[in-house]
Amino acid sequence: MTIGWGFIGAGWIAQRAMAPAVHAAGNARVQAVASRDEARSAMLEPQTVHASYADLIDDPLVDVVYVCLANHQHEEWVTRALAAGKHVLCEKPLALDAEQARRMLDAASDADRILVEAVWCRWHPRFRRLADLARGGHLGELASIDSGFTFPGEIEGNYRSDPEQGGGALLDVGGYQVHAWVALAGRAANARVERVERVERVLGPTGVDLTTKVSAVLGGGTRATAVASFVMPEHQFLVVTGTEAVARMATGAAFTTWREPSTLIVGEHEEAFAPVDAYQLMVESMSDRVAGGGGWTVPIDESLGVAWALDLVRSTG
Repeated sequence: MTIGWGFIGAGWIAQRAMAPAVHAAGNARVQAVASRDEARSAMLEPQTVHASYADLIDDPLVDVVYVCLANHQHEEWVTRALAAGKHVLCEKPLALDAEQARRMLDAASDADRILVEAVWCRWHPRFRRLADLARGGHLGELASIDSGFTFPGEIEGNYRSDPEQGGGALLDVGGYQVHAWVALAGRAANARVERVERVERVLGPTGVDLTTKVSAVLGGGTRATAVASFVMPEHQFLVVTGTEAVARMATGAAFTTWREPSTLIVGEHEEAFAPVDAYQLMVESMSDRVAGGGGWTVPIDESLGVAWALDLVRSTG
């Protein structure tokens, strides 16, 4: 069964990564695109270019709507697509806050449709291997999770610089790291943030955080630190320390490795992973699940937990 995908938004990620991933997937097709620019929509090579988002969600040949809009537009178009009977893959962050995320989860439940946050790194085989090791106790009891995702970004004039549109480094790249807390800590009680001990911020002229540094304790006692920044030198890392072994992402960016070899060091051993397109893996898994198969997707309650944790960080300090 081939699943018809409809894109709301045709920006950089849609052009560079998601449309090629859907075209390459064996169980999906780019059925339709709607954006502010019909010429740009056509560049994604869909079967149909729609003049409006509303027309796209009413298209009977669209099974899954991919929402790729500025953060503040997610809730409206996710809930409208769900109400129209579509399954939805929404770009991260799922919502501006946990209250929005809860409403979106409720809308999915009411519509009996699948809602998934597009945290594509979680489909990467290396990340899933690390999660299996951590959750399975192979590293011993988790003592700490330390991570960073920083880069000097040009954000002036786009939504990342606007607090009303959900801008700032914490929502943009901090979410990857909080998702790692949830994925690695395992059971919901252990993954929940027990307390945020320290938050350091550098604010930009528009009021968004250009850098946020966080120290927290998870429910299972695991200590977690994260650094998210638009101004620090480009660097990604993820180190998981257990009582029996330490595991860390080595070759390849910790969160955004794409179509390149990567490695994971566990104790004194190095594991190698062949180049993959985790966007394509995400699309194929979502399509399989929509078709009634066993495709794995990020559980929506985990996305809600991430939104709650991000709220707690923003309210601290």
